[in-house]
Amino acid sequence: MNKNELKPASVFRQFAKINTIPRPSKHEEKMIDFLKGWGESHGLETKVDETGNVIIRKPASKGYEDRKTVTLQSHMDMVCDKLVDVDFDFNSDAIQTYVDGGWLKAKGTTLGADDGIGCAIELAILEADDIEHGPLECVFTRDEETGLSGAEGMKSGFMTGDYLINLDSEDEGEIFVSCAGGRNTTAKFSFVRVEAPAGSFFLSAQLKGLTGGHSGDDINKKRANAIKLLGRFLFQTMNRYDGVRLAQFHAGKLHNAIPRDGRFVIAVPNGLKENIKADWNVFSAQVEDEFHVTDTQMVWSMESTDPEPVIEDKVARNFVWAIQAVDNGIYAICQDPELNGMVETSSNIAAIHSSESELNILSSQRSNVMSNLDNMCATIVATFQLAGAEAWSSDGYPAWKMRAESQLRDTVVNCYKELFGKEPVVRGIHAGLECGLFSERYPQLDMVSFGPTLRDVHTPDERLYIPTVQMVWDHLLLVLKNI
Repeated sequence: MNKNELKPASVFRQFAKINTIPRPSKHEEKMIDFLKGWGESHGLETKVDETGNVIIRKPASKGYEDRKTVTLQSHMDMVCDKLVDVDFDFNSDAIQTYVDGGWLKAKGTTLGADDGIGCAIELAILEADDIEHGPLECVFTRDEETGLSGAEGMKSGFMTGDYLINLDSEDEGEIFVSCAGGRNTTAKFSFVRVEAPAGSFFLSAQLKGLTGGHSGDDINKKRANAIKLLGRFLFQTMNRYDGVRLAQFHAGKLHNAIPRDGRFVIAVPNGLKENIKADWNVFSAQVEDEFHVTDTQMVWSMESTDPEPVIEDKVARNFVWAIQAVDNGIYAICQDPELNGMVETSSNIAAIHSSESELNILSSQRSNVMSNLDNMCATIVATFQLAGAEAWSSDGYPAWKMRAESQLRDTVVNCYKELFGKEPVVRGIHAGLECGLFSERYPQLDMVSFGPTLRDVHTPDERLYIPTVQMVWDHLLLVLKNI
């Protein structure tokens, strides 16, 4: 199969166009201009709100004028991540895609199918003249990936639909009816730099090649976190030997991704450098065995580097002890039997970067129970405050609670059974969806979320399972006909 043979052709044609348009979160101006121009050039009512969300409306097809309005919704921004040795500028370069068996992938970067494929499905429906449907409005929100600020900034009345289908899910055959709320917790250690003890030898250590993944949807897969592993080694080393000083710590990029790589620089007494190198080799072998199922491509290195001023010892130790202590991973499992053991509450230590005078830490917490989200954030804040850092949590976004009765859900399930002869899975998701914010602004909206199968989103291994795009397309068209 080559890219010209992908089906449905109209969807993949739109997706190819979208992937030529730079659209990092918070920098979606080119995508907004493209969507606005696209809608107007097709003679469709097109509006852009003050936040930058775009809506394109399409009248009902003949004979369906009396149907209720359906809103289709996806987000226009993408997570921008790449392999460390790939030269790529997300602000100007087009995503380079290729077919690998049944999967569509990108060359060394995120693919942008989260949620570019949802946008492509919407554009293909807007363009088609042979689809049976009632009144439609297609919404493209901005900045979903870094805080859902597009949905947050949308005012009541921008959308007018009775039903909303969110196209930002990643498992074909699963119909999502609830999602987690989320908040970010930030911490900052302030320090002064000092000269390393006399006779120090400097070592630079790097870990890369971890699997990473989405900090919500993949948090239950027991994948390694580069920050926790590097912090663990530093904790063991600074407990074992006197005179070890921290100069740099850098790991992770995005609040919603499990960090795949990181590095630190330390000064060690000259007589201990061989001991610490040996400890690094032992530690790496132990960790590779520990994560031999989930992270099979770990790459470890440690080498000498140039001297530099180090972080004052008390702050460095407090930082390392906090990284060792802070919660990371699953905190609680949903008790509601209808959610079938889904993760309820979790935390991800996502990114740390040192500067001349600060260590800045970014983490994200998620929960379907808002009181437990508050508790999880408080736990992270308390850990860093006890270590002497400033720490605070953002306002975040709400959970989307499952409706007891939903005509849209019933229609979506029945159409799936009619098409494929089997029951879809109806469930919640531990990731955040914009449906949570929509449920506050538009409490009358009956909503579901579904989409084609994606894997390893928020990483350069992101891939789209091609056959499921046709399945979702067929399913969506039948829903629009029968709603």
